[in-house]
Amino acid sequence: MPHDADSRPTHGAHGTHERPRTALAWRIGTPVAILLSGALFAVSYEHSDGTDLRGGRYTDLASVVQVQREDTAELTGEVADLNAQIERLSAGLGDRSVNRAQKQVAILSDPAGLTPRTGPALKVTLDDAPEDVLADPTRDPLDVVVHQQDIQAVVNAMWRAGAVAVTIQGQRLISTTGIKCDGNLVSLQGVPYSPPYVIVGIGDPGAMLTSIDADGYVDLYREAAADERGGVLYAEEVLPTATAPAYEGLLDLTYATPM
Repeated sequence: MPHDADSRPTHGAHGTHERPRTALAWRIGTPVAILLSGALFAVSYEHSDGTDLRGGRYTDLASVVQVQREDTAELTGEVADLNAQIERLSAGLGDRSVNRAQKQVAILSDPAGLTPRTGPALKVTLDDAPEDVLADPTRDPLDVVVHQQDIQAVVNAMWRAGAVAVTIQGQRLISTTGIKCDGNLVSLQGVPYSPPYVIVGIGDPGAMLTSIDADGYVDLYREAAADERGGVLYAEEVLPTATAPAYEGLLDLTYATPM
């Protein structure tokens, strides 16, 4: 049956226009969607720093707790071991060997200079020449100042005479004490001192005076001190009593080792 031209369905005409529009939308939308997805992936990766952004934290938390528990158990074991060592050491304080060692320490503390000593003493003072002598260009500078050898000579003479303690500038000397020149000063155990240098020996003053008189190096120093033109100072004084304090510096020995 023939249809009137006006009665023909119109959806065909509309479909003809809709199809190009849909194809165009897909052609434009698909690349845009892909670009957006890529951008989202990139942002997610950057923020995640290579880790999962999702809620895996419960699994991670369990792992952390397990590690902490293991660490705690290990530390608890170490504490138990240390407590056991403390108990063993505490129990050994009454042991005979420990008592013998403590008595030996007490005996050696005095000759090592770790206890103060008081008694009759000899004080020797060494000093540089006066300023006008030091400024005299005709004088040998080595003859008008105190050197470490001068101090060492007096100290050694006191030790030879049986001094029980010796101090320089009030500082107790021990077997490892070093005396050395440091510019125009003298350094004692790393501490610089300026003249006059006061040396005090605790012991028999008469024996120390005799020992000093017999020392050839001290004789040379005293000859320089007796120079008519002026020179270094040498003075002796017997003290009825003096105290040498206990040594309070470092006891560790530092020495060079081969490379």
